[in-house]
Amino acid sequence: MIEHLLINNEEAAAVILFGIGFTMLLFQRNLIKKLIGMNIMDSGVFLFLASMGYIEGRKAPVIVDGVQSTQNYINPVPAGLVLTGIVVSVSVTAIMLSLTVRLYKRYHTLDLDRIYVLSRHQTEDR
Repeated sequence: MIEHLLINNEEAAAVILFGIGFTMLLFQRNLIKKLIGMNIMDSGVFLFLASMGYIEGRKAPVIVDGVQSTQNYINPVPAGLVLTGIVVSVSVTAIMLSLTVRLYKRYHTLDLDRIYVLSRHQTEDR
């Protein structure tokens, strides 16, 4: 078991990062901490994809010296997925931060349970 973790240390680190982020997402009440947890989860996924796409001894898929055999190059799809995922992650983080600022301005707290209770009281008063 330990031998496999030492050989696959990038994958083990990715799973640990995903677990830390998922735990933060589940157990934190603060919206900023939930957002940090989501970003840690994203980093774990990106690390996993990048480590799966790299093959020792192969080069980037740029044809040089007429070598066209696919056995000499790494697969570019995981790198493309990571780049796309980073763009989506930054966009989601920006939207979530803007929503968090709006929620704070309205309810003067970042505690999700407190925001829920305050919003229920406001709808009952109407």
